[in-house]
Order: sequence, then C-alpha cells, then structure tokens
Amino acid sequence: MKLKNLFTLALTVLSYYAFAQQTATQIKGEIKYKRNSVKLFKVVEGKTTEIAHAVPNKNGKFGFLFYPEYEGVYIMGTGNELTPNENHLFYFKGGDQLDISLSDTSYTLNGKLNSKENIVLKQWRDLTNPLFQKAINFMGKNSTFMDYFPQQETIVAKSKTFLNGKATGNPKFDQQIKDIMQLDLISYATNFLNTPRTAHPSVEEYSNFYSTLKANEISKDTKKVYNYPYGLRTLSALISVNMRQDGKPYKPGAEGLNIYFSYVPNDTLKGDIVLENLGRYKDYNSYKAITDQFGKYLLTKAQKNKENELMSPLLTYKPGTDGLQFSYPDKEGKLVSFASLKGKVVVVDIWATWCAPCRAEFPHLKQLEKDIEGKPIQIVSISTDAEKDKEKWLKMIKEENLGGLQLYAGQGSEILKYYKVSGIPRFLVFDKNGKIVNVDAPRPSDPKLKELLFAEAAK
Repeated sequence: MKLKNLFTLALTVLSYYAFAQQTATQIKGEIKYKRNSVKLFKVVEGKTTEIAHAVPNKNGKFGFLFYPEYEGVYIMGTGNELTPNENHLFYFKGGDQLDISLSDTSYTLNGKLNSKENIVLKQWRDLTNPLFQKAINFMGKNSTFMDYFPQQETIVAKSKTFLNGKATGNPKFDQQIKDIMQLDLISYATNFLNTPRTAHPSVEEYSNFYSTLKANEISKDTKKVYNYPYGLRTLSALISVNMRQDGKPYKPGAEGLNIYFSYVPNDTLKGDIVLENLGRYKDYNSYKAITDQFGKYLLTKAQKNKENELMSPLLTYKPGTDGLQFSYPDKEGKLVSFASLKGKVVVVDIWATWCAPCRAEFPHLKQLEKDIEGKPIQIVSISTDAEKDKEKWLKMIKEENLGGLQLYAGQGSEILKYYKVSGIPRFLVFDKNGKIVNVDAPRPSDPKLKELLFAEAAK
C-alpha cells in the first residue's frame, strides 16, 4: 500500500461484520498540536462509542483503514466520548477517502479525493466554528451572551440558505445534513447557556433563536436524536432550557422525570431519560422506586442491558429484597412471569442441555417434585441454551420427562446478568412474596435444599 510509505499507518479493521463491506474507508491525517492519540467514534443511539485510535508518529502523521458498519455520521478527533470538545463530525461510506489536517480549533481538508459529503460538512463547520469555539471549546474564551447572541443570530440567518447549490447526489446525506445542522445549532445554543460564564442572561434576554428551539419537536421519534453523535446530551440540554423558558423548576426523582417527559413525546427517548436519572442513584431502594414507576419506558434491548448494568452494583441479594421480575416462555410458548408465582415458595433452576452437572440433578429434581406435592412450592427450571439448541431443549424435556415449570430464557439472558450467574446449575429460592431467600442455594442432591423449602413453605 503506497499510503504506508507516507507515514506510519494505524491500521484498524473494525468488526467481523466489516468484511461484508466491499471497500474500505481510508483516512490519511496529520495533527498539528500535541496529543497522544487520535480517536475514531461511531454513533450508537445518540451517543458516541470509540471504535479505534491511532498514535501519531513523530511528524504528527496518523491514519485509519476501516470498513464502516453503516453509512452515516462518525466522529474523529482528540476528545472523548462524552462531549464534542476537540472532536469533528464526518460522513463515511465504504470506499471514501479523507485527507485531513487537525488543528486545535478546527481542521482542513487536503487534496482532491475527499468526498462531496465531507466537503459540505467542512463548509458547514467553517460557517459555525465561531459558535463551536465559544459554546463548546469555551475554556479561556471569556465569551458572554453580549457577544455570543448577535453572532449566533447572524449565523442562524446564514444557515437558512447554506444548502443552496450544495446537493451532493447522495440523497441519504442530503436529507441527513438538515438534521445535523439543526442539532448542531441546538447543541451550541444550549451548551452556551449551560456552561460557566462571567455573565448569564435572564430568559427575557435570550436572543430570538431560542424561541424556535423545542425539545418536543426533535423528540417526536428517535431518528434525529439517535443519528446525532451527542443527541441524548443535546436533548437533555434543550429540555433544561425549555424548562427555564417555561418557568418550571428542577425537581429530583419521579417528579422531575414527569416534568422532563412533558417535553418528550417518544416513549423510547423517555426510556433514555430514565436511564440518565437512574445513573445518579447509589442505593437500590431509591433506584427501584424509579424503575417501579418508569421501568415501562425501558423498551429496547440496549436500554434493558444498560438498566441491568446500572443496577448490578446496587444489588446486595440480601434475604428479603425483591427478586427479578422475569417473564419467559414455557415449552408451549406461553409467557410465565415471576409475579404470577406469588403465593408459592419458588425454587429456580438455571440450567442448559449441554451441562452435565445440570443433567446429573434430574433424578434429584424429580424426587424433590414428589416430596413437595401438596405444598405451596413451585420448581421453575429456566434454560439458558442458545437459540439454535431450543429444539434440543424441547426434546430433552420430553425424553427425560422433566416436570415443574420449564421456561426458556436463552443464552446471555437477563436473569444470568441480574444474578451474576457464572456457572450452572444454579439454584435460587424465593419466598411466597417474591423476596430473596437464597440466590446460591444448595442443589436438589443436597438435603438442605428440601429443608430450606419446607421451612419457607411453613411460614
């Protein structure tokens, strides 16, 4: 590769999926200020996630060679995942080339091989860079609303005709650039108000542009927010500004969430706001009070995984605390919830067909089933087999004549993460009210399990 002779190339091949792409995207770069690395980020549901980094050589040269997971917006720069500081927005698709020089305030495009999309984005950055510097890279700028507002109004006015004559021939980009422009201007406007200044305006002193900024307009669905690198951050900032404009004070907990929700029509985005709130809690009871009321908005798999991630450090698994409210299909496909078992002592058996120690417990489980007849005790066996082995699970239930409630959770399921199950079989016992008795209980082959169940059933 000739590029390699020009500078030390940080060669990064991203994800196995990438090889399905026909052509790689190539970035050739030079950094003109001192930083240890240049990072490449993808956009995932309104946030940025680092996917690669390159270490510049002694001459400041760096590069990336990668297969884009999607056509769309990526971020590159020397900043981090949380803020736009020292980062720049680009648009990549397979086969694109980018030749760039990074400075501490902006960047320049070099050569003639840069895509039309990134040329337009550079023109947009040039127009709005004064706002970016004062609102985002604001440290040491000493800008106040007295100089910022007039400049913002001028640039907003110019933005209305910015796209004239700039069609790239890529309809996807030509549509998305409109959203990028809108969210960029919102991001700058709100970040300016929400960061430290020597003077802050009253709501009455806000410039005209602020009256056009409505959180409920950009959050009708997830599209705008999720496709923008700092979408969730920008939405949250805009809600804060709208609350100020409407004279609504900040409130903690559930009351505050209900106020936030009044600015967000989309339920999935409400779930993201719930997660942002949940990240502030340091004890499980406070955390649970929020999930009990607002957990219904955690709709996507990513949101549910994040909720488990936030909750896990707060869990003590002490006897008397609530068990996970799981819901899994039985062998006929009918959903069975943990809540539906209230009134019975529940012993949960987490297992899989490939697990020899699990199968070794079958005779003891069958005997336990006979021993508990007539008592308020329910055995629930939950399979963690991979989807491809689901038929094998159904076959084993029939061939082994397995009793109790047989449910299918699947590989990597919520219950495994919640109870931090690292090995199976794993037995868990809950009282008649769904409270934890023991989440690492003896196996049926140990008489102590039956003693434990009978003692709980007698209460």
